[in-house]
Amino acid sequence: MLEKVEEFNMDKVIEEFESLTKDAERVQRETLKRILEDNASSEYLLNLGLNGRTDPESFKACVPLVTHKDLEPYIYRIIDGDSSPILTGKSIITMSLSSGTTQGKPKYVPWNDELFETTMQIYQTSFAFRNREFPIKNGKTLSFIYGSKQFKTKGGLAARTATSNLFCNARYKCGMNALQSQCCSPDEVIFGPDFYQSLYCHLLCGLIFREEVQLVSSTFAHSIVHAFRTFEQVWEDLCNDIREGVLTSRVTVPSIRMAMSKLLQPNPELANLIYRKCMGLSNWYGLIPEIFPNAKYVYGIMTGSMEPYLKKLRHYAGELPLLTADYGSSEGWIAANVNPKIPPELATYAVLPQIGYFEFLPLKELENPTFLSVDPQPVGLTEVKVGEEYEIVMTNPAGLYRYRLGDVVKVMGFHNSTPELKFVRRSSLLLNINIDKNTEKDLQLAVEAAAILLAEEKLEVVDFSSHVDLSKEPGHYVIFWEISGEASQELLGECCNCLDKSFVDAGYTSSRKVNCIGPLELRVVRKGTFQKILDHFLGLGTAVSQYKTPRCVGPTNSMVLQILNENVVKNYFSTAFNA
Repeated sequence: MLEKVEEFNMDKVIEEFESLTKDAERVQRETLKRILEDNASSEYLLNLGLNGRTDPESFKACVPLVTHKDLEPYIYRIIDGDSSPILTGKSIITMSLSSGTTQGKPKYVPWNDELFETTMQIYQTSFAFRNREFPIKNGKTLSFIYGSKQFKTKGGLAARTATSNLFCNARYKCGMNALQSQCCSPDEVIFGPDFYQSLYCHLLCGLIFREEVQLVSSTFAHSIVHAFRTFEQVWEDLCNDIREGVLTSRVTVPSIRMAMSKLLQPNPELANLIYRKCMGLSNWYGLIPEIFPNAKYVYGIMTGSMEPYLKKLRHYAGELPLLTADYGSSEGWIAANVNPKIPPELATYAVLPQIGYFEFLPLKELENPTFLSVDPQPVGLTEVKVGEEYEIVMTNPAGLYRYRLGDVVKVMGFHNSTPELKFVRRSSLLLNINIDKNTEKDLQLAVEAAAILLAEEKLEVVDFSSHVDLSKEPGHYVIFWEISGEASQELLGECCNCLDKSFVDAGYTSSRKVNCIGPLELRVVRKGTFQKILDHFLGLGTAVSQYKTPRCVGPTNSMVLQILNENVVKNYFSTAFNA
């Protein structure tokens, strides 16, 4: 199918999706059978006593639920050069790296051609539904994507971020050009060694091809917001480059300069037009459609930890629709957005039953075990219940079997017989001291409530994080804020109280009232602090395409906590629960 991607047929892809999802249980059994047959010779499966059986019942009886930590001994043998069939029938020759922003260091995840195939199936499916509603043709995409540095492991395997494994694949580029429109930026910009120089040139390429740009995208919403925040600072330099036809001296990478020299020609008319448009914008509202008049929509992952950036993204997008991309992880893809007109906050994702074998652990059983119950057992893809929350368990073609992904989703409905999921949160991200359990979503809602007070003074939260401070009794929550300007002591004190009152978890409020949890602390950090955190992760090899701001900073992220604390300029303690 991939070899014929140039003959992409939107109706055929949708028809195939409808057919597969009408009998998702059968497709799941076939998918599991294929994965187990392909990898039957692997040491991992042989040792579990499957003996060639491929039915779900035998699989669940023999194969345990695992986390990444359980698989690390096998993964590190592969990394160190053991080419025997350890987790898969065929040797793994490439590793993906997770972003590392959650645990403080990247995880190694096996990558193979079969995972690439599932990626293209997801992209084809979501594009078919998206292009039916928002057709684009024969244009260009301003895509803020960045390849990470590749390195060789001790055993000679290629290791790079999951997104870079995609971008490096020639079939990916061929497939994406056939599916949507050609990227404005040359490969030298995408794979440039310096993120800031690449970002500058992405913006410059977009301006050069402004009339042809039909789509503005990135992997994550954060990258798009970051790009246009940067545009606010450098737009005059960009205009000068276009006017003179000479790239600024701030771009020093020879390969990027050479590639950009082929695109840049003196164009005073274009430079003057962009200058007038920028000068005419009020607070940069509607920047994207003003600069790129033929753009149809803005596209990227906008759910989960990306939701806090939606307000700013809408500011830049004006009336342009925001379309959230598909649902997946470094370990593999799960579901596609087949309802692209739905706003990101309400988006659901339909599971593709042919790309992996999926199970679901009921969250209410995980979080509320009873002495009578055995360990909670996952249910199958078609056995989930609408309205219930689950943790996803994934079996993929690259050696992850019954792998607890750590994502919590809510079943919102069904598309034919496959569930439509809404991403809720990462299961591991909890603010917890006593009997309180506050999630990343709870933190986001508290920040949004307090940010309303800032908005009355025309200020905004640029970014935020949190920490549980147990250095004194009782422990307390710390919220770090970077804000867009100067706020009065009184206003920030009100924001601090609002944050404290906005955590509505019963365990938190009751603990606060009896002083088992101390007053919430708001620490305001200086401008550019979250940029320093991004720089820290870039230095570790994280690609911006995968970067997520750490929302809860724990012991494994001590360097991030140090950066935050070193840049605190003001701090406030809540008086919200004072008697």
